[in-house]
Amino acid sequence: MSTASPRSALSPENLGLLEAVARLGSMAAAARELGLVPSALTYRVRQIEDALDVLLFDRRARRAQLTPAGAELLRSGQYLLDELDAVAQRVKRVATGWEPQLTIAADALIARATLFELCEAFYAEGAPTRLKLRAETLSGTLEALQSGQADLALGVSGELAQGDVQSAPLGTVSFVFAVAPHHPLAATTHSLNDDELRQHRAVAVADSTQRGNGMTHNLLPGQDVLTVPSMQHKLEAQLRGIGAGFLPLPLAQPFIVAGRLVVKAVRRPNRTIRAAYAWRQPRG
Repeated sequence: MSTASPRSALSPENLGLLEAVARLGSMAAAARELGLVPSALTYRVRQIEDALDVLLFDRRARRAQLTPAGAELLRSGQYLLDELDAVAQRVKRVATGWEPQLTIAADALIARATLFELCEAFYAEGAPTRLKLRAETLSGTLEALQSGQADLALGVSGELAQGDVQSAPLGTVSFVFAVAPHHPLAATTHSLNDDELRQHRAVAVADSTQRGNGMTHNLLPGQDVLTVPSMQHKLEAQLRGIGAGFLPLPLAQPFIVAGRLVVKAVRRPNRTIRAAYAWRQPRG
């Protein structure tokens, strides 16, 4: 029989055969597991070695030990097997109409618990699509969608009727002005005006936009501000009394009930956001 080519020697079946010998430590044990007679297995291994022109096992030891070349072949072979599995999955996704990956830009106002509940519901559908989550804030959420960095944006607000962006409502999110019980503003009994608020540090979440300066909400001219990267950081800062500011009511509510945050009335319009989810739909 002619010697096999290197490519044919690296078939999934042959790689599995070599892995069994290395794992079990003997040709005989591997032959039993694979349902082969030992002589047939030994012949197959020699064929692979001849095709690659390398020695894969050191036969001088009592156990079948991999040579350095054999160990490298198994490491690289596992990568090849993983890639073959990935190709099969991608082909299946194309055939069934599912995207290989869905990247979701989630705005900071979307609670993490809500986000993961959505992920659980998606996985329960048995879809083969991989999910990738991106944390965004303010105008950065819509920007991630428009720039192609995300396929779906959750929690976007403001004007959405632009280009190929489509949207649907998620609902409204109310915000409350809250401080820690030991914050100086916690002791006040009246509605706070802008002059009083300006004297105390605000905590603001940075806009994640990569273009321009982004947007801010509820910051007063001349007011000291601590800028943090996420809504969770903002919550933690306000729980520590480092600053004050508006928080989404669903996020703040457990800490209000527990007495770790105090809601204060302010002489400003009620802060409510109409949130939506958005996606790109190219014009046909």
